[in-house]
Amino acid sequence: MERVALAFSGGLDTTVCVPLLEEEYGYDEVIGVTVDVGQPEEEFEEAEETAEALGLDNYVVDAKEEFAETCFDAVKANATYQGYPLGTALARPVIAKAIMEVAEEQGCSALAHGCTGKGNDQLRFEAVWRGSDMEVIAPVRELGLTREWEIEYADEKDLPVEAGNEGVWSIDTNIWSRAVEGGELENPDYEPPEEIYDWTAEPEGETTIEIGFEEGVPVSVDGEAMNPVELIRHLNEYAGSYGVGRTDVMEDRMLGLKVRENYEHPAATVLLTAHQALEDLVLTKGERSFKKGIEHEWAEKAYQGLVFAPLVDALDAFVDETQDVVTGSATVKVSGGNCRVVARDSEFAVYSEEMASFNTETVAGIEQEDATGVAKYHGLQERLANSVKADLTEKTPAVTDGGSADEGDE
Repeated sequence: MERVALAFSGGLDTTVCVPLLEEEYGYDEVIGVTVDVGQPEEEFEEAEETAEALGLDNYVVDAKEEFAETCFDAVKANATYQGYPLGTALARPVIAKAIMEVAEEQGCSALAHGCTGKGNDQLRFEAVWRGSDMEVIAPVRELGLTREWEIEYADEKDLPVEAGNEGVWSIDTNIWSRAVEGGELENPDYEPPEEIYDWTAEPEGETTIEIGFEEGVPVSVDGEAMNPVELIRHLNEYAGSYGVGRTDVMEDRMLGLKVRENYEHPAATVLLTAHQALEDLVLTKGERSFKKGIEHEWAEKAYQGLVFAPLVDALDAFVDETQDVVTGSATVKVSGGNCRVVARDSEFAVYSEEMASFNTETVAGIEQEDATGVAKYHGLQERLANSVKADLTEKTPAVTDGGSADEGDE
């Protein structure tokens, strides 16, 4: 018996994929796999109800802890893509890996998803799946399906979807971020209504939040220790109530399309801001400068769904080496929808208040006048270069519009 494991959400795309995998691809049995990375409870209820109506065996995998650890890897790498914290991109490889493991356990010979041929998720899923011996199937993409066709097909087959009506907006939610697109939001000139937001309130009031870190990993909020999932959820609610964590961005997808995306990510905003502030205190200038390139490459690979790539392992090795001293706390102030650092503290600070103070004369044998020699040499090469250029300009004769004095002798 040929079995295929389908990434199943219970929405229109994955629902129509069930009969299509049997009718068009000839599979004897389809099993569904729903992976929990922090979606709203109603999404699991929808998947369960739809699977039951279809007679589909659906397996639910709890991957919240693994996903939270991936999010904290992104914090250590200060990873953002085109100005916003990665969310969906981080979740997809975790989801794909969980589905593949279920498929192997259940003796499936193929893996399937309901992604279109225009988005990033098809690539993120398949980057993981194509490392297995199982066939990869994408019915929506391979059959060139449109949403209108799917709605008509669902109606003809009496499939358990509400005529494909899943709301005005297309929303993807996990514990790290909430992505909203579609409808009028596809127009870059359209101002998003307040109704698209769920995690963040209209900005008002202000408060401070202290984040505790151990070797770059967030471990506490305002002195209270929390596990990763609990900490993220707490900050989403707490910081979100002050309007923190909204991004409206024109995003460049992997296939070259430019799309408009709206995101909510209160916890990610606070943690990335606090982590960067603590690094600024404990890392040297050389480490901070070199790490910027590492962070950019890490974020690019993560956006592509390649967090399991050998290069990312190598990047992680560098990041982890720098995080040994990223232990301490950073306090941010959230107000008016903004998040900014107001304090940071660590026993590993590369900082001496005594040396930096204007009120001390001699510290560790170093006096102010010792900087005179440094000042004399600072910019020396540039001054010499400018002097050479000035001399060269003086020696070069000017050429007038009239040409040379010998013009017309021929």
